[in-house]
Amino acid sequence: MKIVPGTTVAVVPAAGSGRRMGARPPKQFLLLRGVPLLVRTLTALGRGRVIGGIVVVAPPAAVERTRRLLARHRVGRVLAVIPGGRERQESVWLGLQAVPAVADLIVVHDGVRPFVTEALVRAVVEAARRFGAAACGLPIRETVKRAPGGIVGATVDRDGLWLVQTPQAFHRKLLSDAHEQARRDGFVGTDDAVLVERLGAPVRMVQGLVENVKITTPEDLARARILVAARAPAKSGWKR
Repeated sequence: MKIVPGTTVAVVPAAGSGRRMGARPPKQFLLLRGVPLLVRTLTALGRGRVIGGIVVVAPPAAVERTRRLLARHRVGRVLAVIPGGRERQESVWLGLQAVPAVADLIVVHDGVRPFVTEALVRAVVEAARRFGAAACGLPIRETVKRAPGGIVGATVDRDGLWLVQTPQAFHRKLLSDAHEQARRDGFVGTDDAVLVERLGAPVRMVQGLVENVKITTPEDLARARILVAARAPAKSGWKR
C-alpha cells in the first residue's frame, strides 16, 4: 500500500496480555457478536478518508496470528503488523518506527476501543493539525474525592478535569520527540499526550463519546456485547 506525503497514519497498540480481563486468548482477540475486538476497532478506525494507513502493534507471540486474522476479515489500510514491547508506551514507540516517513500526522488509538466513530477521529485530527496535539475525552461532571486508603482526604475541584480517551493525534515530529525524551528520562506515562505535555507543548481536548470505552475488564466486555447487540439489526451484519 502506497502512502503519499501528508497522509495521516494510525498506530494501534494491541500488544497487551489482558491481565485485568483474565482471558485467554488476549482481550484483543475476544469476540463481539462473532467478530474479534481488534477487527472491530480497526474497521471503525479506518472508515472514511481520515486515516490513510494503519500500523498494528501485536503481541510478539501473536504477530502471524494477527496478520492472518486481519487478512481473513479483509481489514483494509493495514501497512504493517509488528511485535510490541512490554509496556504500551514502548509499543507505540515501536509502531512509530514502522510509519512511512511521508506521514505528517500520527493518530494513536487503543486496539480495544471498538466504538470509535469517523466523526470523532476527524475532530481529533483536525484539532491536532491546528494545535499540534489533540486528545479526546469526557469532562468530569460528578463530584471527585481523593480518598487514600478509602478515607476521604479532600474533595477535588472538578472544573477543567477530563476523563481521557483515544484517539489522540499529533504532528509526527512532536510525538517522536516526546517519545525520545521520555526514553532518555526513563519516564513512563499513561498515554501519549502526557509525553507531549512534558515537552511544554499544548494538547487540545476534544469532546469524546460515552460509548468510546476501552475494553479492559469482563464487565466492560459484557457491556460492549450489549451495546453491539442493541445496535445491530438482525440481518444486516455487524458493520453498522
